[in-house]
Amino acid sequence: MMKHIPISDFYNGFLDNLKKRVVSSRYKAAISVNKELILLYHHIGTEILNAQKTHGWGAKIIDQLSHDMKIEFPEMKGFSTRNLKYMRKFAEEYQDSDFVQQAVAQLPWGHNIFLMDLVTDKSDRLFYIKKAIEHGWSRNLMVTQIEKELHKRQGQAITNFKDKMTSPQSDLAHYTLKDPYIFDFLSISDEAQEREVEKALIHHMEKFLLELGAGFAFVGRQHHLVIADQDFYIDLLFYHLKLRCFVVIELKDKDFKPEYAGKMNFYLSAVDDLVKHESDQPSIGLILCKSKNNILAEYTLRDMTKPIGLAEYRLNEALPEEIKTNLPTIEQLEAELSKDLELTNK
Repeated sequence: MMKHIPISDFYNGFLDNLKKRVVSSRYKAAISVNKELILLYHHIGTEILNAQKTHGWGAKIIDQLSHDMKIEFPEMKGFSTRNLKYMRKFAEEYQDSDFVQQAVAQLPWGHNIFLMDLVTDKSDRLFYIKKAIEHGWSRNLMVTQIEKELHKRQGQAITNFKDKMTSPQSDLAHYTLKDPYIFDFLSISDEAQEREVEKALIHHMEKFLLELGAGFAFVGRQHHLVIADQDFYIDLLFYHLKLRCFVVIELKDKDFKPEYAGKMNFYLSAVDDLVKHESDQPSIGLILCKSKNNILAEYTLRDMTKPIGLAEYRLNEALPEEIKTNLPTIEQLEAELSKDLELTNK
């Protein structure tokens, strides 16, 4: 029988450190196994390509190869005809072996298949590869970001950050914002007023944070400020962990008007004085409107004293109908993949 040892703070810390090391090691082991699998698939795909070019083999050789590999390695589930064709396509799409090892090998095979199927432009695909690695996107989340065309929206908000902030903070802040923001996860009509949108966003906070992007931490809704014995309320207040600053968000259910920026400038001055810690970076503002005129917005923000961004928000899916019709759903792709692959990392 194990002798009872009194639990001390030291022991608790000791155990906690060991558990963290085990978790870290397991994660690294999983990453290592995945990398080896991706490199193996790239090698097989490259060999198939070279053999077909050298010997003039047609598509039938892949059927034969699938049959023979399954017999030789019955415990492995990655040698279906479909998956071997994906390996061939993988090698054809990524001929730079260094790039495969340093970038795409960090993503699970299922992610790589979806990227090849859904994103044909190489530069756009690189954008999603980097984002998926940086933020640890699940396969479904990555597909959602592709469907919402994140690569076209990231860093597109109109801002005065370059003139009001120091570099590189200004560049990072500008790239953090999008235009437009898509709130298609809200079950409200397109004519919903700003308070209704605000309440719905709070109710769907997890999805709201995903749309805002990595680094945003929710502080409060209708954040109360008392200035000169008067009450003021900020629609939404966030803190950005990477920018190390507060982010004030104001919702407007109408077209952008210059006076919105003046009010935001006032709020930012108040937050910097009353809320911001001395170690924080200056606060930034984001005005979300139903629509905006870019020229009017640029003129308005030019002489504001505080860093302010302006973007539109949409309550409906942004993709054109013809694109939505042709784009396969997650369920369709899952059904196809499940016939041939065992994708363990979601």
